[in-house]
Amino acid sequence: MNPFALEPLGDSALLIRLGDRIDATTNRSALALAELLRSAALPGIRDIAPAYASVCVHYDLAVLAKDASTRSPYQLAAEWIGEMTAKFLEDGAAGTGVQIGEVPMLEVPVCYGGEFGPDLGDVATHAGVDQRTVIDGHASGDYRVAMLGFMPGFPYLLGLDESLHAPRRASPRTRVPAGSVAIGGAQTGIYPRELPGGWQLIGRTPLALFDPERERPALLHPGQRVRFRAIDADEFAALKR
Repeated sequence: MNPFALEPLGDSALLIRLGDRIDATTNRSALALAELLRSAALPGIRDIAPAYASVCVHYDLAVLAKDASTRSPYQLAAEWIGEMTAKFLEDGAAGTGVQIGEVPMLEVPVCYGGEFGPDLGDVATHAGVDQRTVIDGHASGDYRVAMLGFMPGFPYLLGLDESLHAPRRASPRTRVPAGSVAIGGAQTGIYPRELPGGWQLIGRTPLALFDPERERPALLHPGQRVRFRAIDADEFAALKR
């Protein structure tokens, strides 16, 4: 059976650690475990958030305290979650019958380079190729949302070609425009709003990654597939309108 670890996060959440690396196999296990826990509808569980190699479970102290008896709410939650996680890892995702909730693949239009992607040249230099090769390589990738984090709606995407891996900027920017498509190490992602950031900016999308007025505020969701499509400045402006 694969090892895992449980640990408290504050007074009303626990973390299930399935590993300590960024890789597709561990991430799919985290996503599948999150789906299993959601489907179990355990009493008092408020939210379940998967990450690259872990799952965070938020619980309601008042609800669990009613059933905890001589145990703390954390101990009770850890008992339930620990048993389910151990069985999940023993059987494997296929053995549990859990299917990761797939959302249709989303095509994300991106205007690469220039004012939209000021670090495209640096990424090309680091890779030892020209800018067109970086654009073609990035736009031809088959990506999957590993997790949402950093801020609401920010997708961390697995699937970046190894030749395009690039270190973060030595000096982070204090303002990164909303919609910026960026590379940070082995990951690519999209800034959902203007905020500070240290990733290499290679382009920008006119899509709104997060809108609290939508039924589902985040445009992308863990497990979803993503493809990028290169567009020019005129199409960017038209789509933005």
